[in-house]
Amino acid sequence: MTTLYEVHGSVALITLSNPPVNGLGHPTRLSLTRHLAQANEDDAVKSIVLTGAGKAFSGGADIKEFGSPLATQEPNLLSVIMAIENSPKPVVAAIHSVCMGGGLELALGCHYRMAAPGCSVALPEVKLGLVPGAGGTQRLPRALGVEPALNMIVSGEPVKSEMLAQIPGQKLFDKMASTAAALPDEALAFAQAIADTRPLPLVRDLPCKHRNGDAYFQFARNMVKGMAKNLPAPLKCVDAVEAATQQKFDEGMRIEREFFTNLMFTPESHALRHIFMAERAASKIPDVPADTPQRRMDSIAVIGAGTMGGGIAMNFLNAGIPVKMLEMKQEALDRGLATIRKNYESQVKKGKLKQDKYEQRLGLLSTTLSYDDLNDADMVIEAVFEEMGVKEKVFKELDRVMKPGAILASNTSTLDLNRIAAFTGRPQDVVGLHFFSPANIMKLLEVVRGDKTARDVMATVMAVAKKIRKTAVVSGVCDGFIGNRMIEQYGRQGGFLLDEGCTPAQVDKAIEKFGFAMGPFRMGDLAGNDIGWAIRKRRYQEKPDMKYSKTADLLCEKGRFGQKTGAGWYDYVAGKRDAIPNPEVVQMIEAHRASLGISPRKISDEEIVQRLVYSLVNEGAHILEEGIASKAGDIDMVYLMGYGFPIYRGGPMLYADRIGLFNVVQAMNRFAKNPLDDANFWKPAPLLARLAAEGKTFN
Repeated sequence: MTTLYEVHGSVALITLSNPPVNGLGHPTRLSLTRHLAQANEDDAVKSIVLTGAGKAFSGGADIKEFGSPLATQEPNLLSVIMAIENSPKPVVAAIHSVCMGGGLELALGCHYRMAAPGCSVALPEVKLGLVPGAGGTQRLPRALGVEPALNMIVSGEPVKSEMLAQIPGQKLFDKMASTAAALPDEALAFAQAIADTRPLPLVRDLPCKHRNGDAYFQFARNMVKGMAKNLPAPLKCVDAVEAATQQKFDEGMRIEREFFTNLMFTPESHALRHIFMAERAASKIPDVPADTPQRRMDSIAVIGAGTMGGGIAMNFLNAGIPVKMLEMKQEALDRGLATIRKNYESQVKKGKLKQDKYEQRLGLLSTTLSYDDLNDADMVIEAVFEEMGVKEKVFKELDRVMKPGAILASNTSTLDLNRIAAFTGRPQDVVGLHFFSPANIMKLLEVVRGDKTARDVMATVMAVAKKIRKTAVVSGVCDGFIGNRMIEQYGRQGGFLLDEGCTPAQVDKAIEKFGFAMGPFRMGDLAGNDIGWAIRKRRYQEKPDMKYSKTADLLCEKGRFGQKTGAGWYDYVAGKRDAIPNPEVVQMIEAHRASLGISPRKISDEEIVQRLVYSLVNEGAHILEEGIASKAGDIDMVYLMGYGFPIYRGGPMLYADRIGLFNVVQAMNRFAKNPLDDANFWKPAPLLARLAAEGKTFN
């Protein structure tokens, strides 16, 4: 049974017991209604308390049921709530820890609600591209007030119970427990005290009006439109709450359900639900069980105080973990410290960080010029120049000074981690932790598993990633790992498009209209065009048969390295990041095109998008086939969290699934016939070809 039943005197206690968050899947709904009926049939029972075991009241619906017959199988959540409302004996929801989604809707269906302080309360369905589907848009405005309820529903963000209890006129909580520990006893006492109260109060019967309804909801729509962009659910949340103020309860419920059902089948909701599942799946490594022992992680060392090293250090300082930062010269240390202070001071100035927290974090940071001072650290992360000779010197030093069992991590973005590990006598302790710049902001962390990386190292760094609030994705060892290996093909296509007739601005605008945060040429300017130039020089030696456009090399020969030099594919004004097209760059592209004897052609935005996105898909298929990534969702997470792929499209692999892999392969076959492109690259990866032929998908 996924609910427990006890009787305490005249009070029946029903406890949701479905770890980890007491999700309201079909077995739980069935068990709950049976126990509710049992309480109502027992003459000795006068009132009922509903609560949750462990660390949650309820986290809501079981997302794995979404879109499946189980989601609507009776009793569905609507039926459970109706059964509670119709209970002849009062039902008290004893809310604690987490009360979200369907869990909050369940509580709103109870006659009374008592909350423990510190409980996180939310209706997060909008983050899955949905509106609440079991009365949340109709009951919460009645219980909490229209404006605070709409803010919660549109944002999906959790709010602490004690803050909600302070809202004037709120009827969400009838009583607050004195402490979380006291909630069970106080809820039982409260249930006993109201056992004979009649009629039983129902949230659905509360009035729901806004004194300036038309103006308020129009204002809300204007605000939401600017924030929601390509996501339909936030605007439907506004419409549903407005219906609560204008319609009778049952009609409002019908409207909410219609919105929920329609949104469930939108590509945007499919994408957001995929992301929700993929992010959780990314943290699970098939051969590293959840109970794998972890190494201690009480202190960190960082090699390098530059932009990357400083950003990495801030992640750990923010999590309350002491950091010792090493540089070779005092001036470099001073610059790094100044940058960290400046970043924190900016947060204090904006009200995002309190002064005492700022001082606490800086108090956890120490510096040194000697490797010998790092010997007590539990993990060291190097963030030095991306060159194998430099890495060799660093890791030989670390092998000499670090204590046994310390984790030696490299922030390399492309280099062979197995070679790096071989510079030490402890390859089992070496792992890649590829942070993305700016490291203190970007959520993605590529965890690179070497051939000899120990399982407990993997378990430890995945747990650390969670502690510093990163989305960690495991990659095997190859040149560029997942993200940069794929982006290289994306960049190659950008170069071919220039050769064939496009301008940088045309390519960038097409892919940005598709939804990318920025196009390949703006991205190159931001990252530094010299970085790509160095990689291409290596490629020309390693893979002389691989085709490249030489336009980017010509740009770099002019010293146009991007934003850091004020000139790249675009021009930049100091202090601003606006990309200003430069006519000389266009002339350079045209002259190079003419030197190759190429007549420019008109290229549609559709072709631009397909070539850029499908290049990611095909390389992603190779990565899956080679086992560099264990699942397609991991590739999607890399591109959503690290490369600005549009959230509402769910990542390149899911997007390809939605388009249809057969259609993707057909387009690739067309591109292979283009004499100016790379026919070898456009040969579909074996995995992609097989799935397309079988009518299957990556996910």
